[in-house]
Amino acid sequence: MNPLLQVTDLQTHFFTRDGVAKAVDGVSFTLEKGQVLGLVGESGSGKSVTGFSILGLVDPPGRITGGQILFDGTDLVAGGEPALRHLRGKRIAMIFQDPMMTLNPVLRIDTQMVETVRAHEDVSHAEALRRAREALVQVGISPPDERLKSYPHQFSGGMRQRVAIAIALLHKPDLIIADEPTTALDVTIQAQILSELQTLCATSGTALIWITHDLAVVSGLADRLAVMYAGRIIEEGPTAEVIARPRHPYTRGLIDSVPRGKRHGAMLTQIKGMTPSLLKLPKGCKFMPRCPRADRVCEAEPSLVPLTSERSVRCFHPHDDAEEVLQP
Repeated sequence: MNPLLQVTDLQTHFFTRDGVAKAVDGVSFTLEKGQVLGLVGESGSGKSVTGFSILGLVDPPGRITGGQILFDGTDLVAGGEPALRHLRGKRIAMIFQDPMMTLNPVLRIDTQMVETVRAHEDVSHAEALRRAREALVQVGISPPDERLKSYPHQFSGGMRQRVAIAIALLHKPDLIIADEPTTALDVTIQAQILSELQTLCATSGTALIWITHDLAVVSGLADRLAVMYAGRIIEEGPTAEVIARPRHPYTRGLIDSVPRGKRHGAMLTQIKGMTPSLLKLPKGCKFMPRCPRADRVCEAEPSLVPLTSERSVRCFHPHDDAEEVLQP
């Protein structure tokens, strides 16, 4: 059976006056129906641009320069805007980190949600309104009838984000790309929305790409984990295995840097240095200037090498599989 989504050697570059920034540089992964993939990494690692590329939302001076994105057999790169127009919002939905990228500030919530439903389905206004009401209840917004008549500026930032998530759920899409959607939400609502999304994936076969820097959230949500650095996937595998036994030094550094209650008063672990500029990437391994295990061998470019049938790592000196770390 073919995967729902197959990304192969995706390259998305930004052509600036100072040079070419390779925001996504040869990313490949597959996603099955009902599967949850976590994309993690520091800011600037290429996570969000990967999600935007799938939906064709990369604005100039950026553009997809190579690779293939197959969604249920349809080539989204070759098909361009006509192919994407019929998929966006209905079969592929995106939840943005900033809800104001989703919501129109001059339209009431009911208008925006009803239009979203009727743009893809031939249903009555009453039916579309009913589905909008159910979606608001699903993400914990009450009373729904009163909230539907409100404008975005009448909501808090967290409430606006919940409305944006409700809009993404309206059509029960085949794929949801979530770009750090719960960052502005309190812990209780975050847990509720994560539970709803997990239920949706399990019952309807919806696949989910969860883009985040929060390892604690993704460790309990994702089936598989792909760790990105400088526009590339540097480690991939089942979430439980990657969290318990990270092989790449960068993945190990991310997990070790998560604060833990049992280490009260101890110095926090950190990855030294800063994420390199995409305009001035180091030669060879992009993590070499920050890596405690780097040597002369790392001056060459490492490939993403399979370790097992389900694990792969882009490193000349990966950690031993027997080394365990505390889970975040």
